[in-house]
Amino acid sequence: MVAIFNFQSMLTVVLLMICTCAYVRAMAPSILDKNKTGFLGIFWKFARIGERLSPYVALSCIAMGLSVLFGN
Repeated sequence: MVAIFNFQSMLTVVLLMICTCAYVRAMAPSILDKNKTGFLGIFWKFARIGERLSPYVALSCIAMGLSVLFGN
């Protein structure tokens, strides 16, 4: 099933994108900082969410991991 049509899969994909973009921006900021607008600006926004809301993103990742492990 496509991740867009399954809510849990969509949340997993979004959380992974946030974590990945925040990590890429921490390691090589010039990659994401030069594309702040347009289609590639989405990745910059994901990185900002990951940086600013990192405790909440971490808790969401833990909750999602537990849900995937122990869910149905």
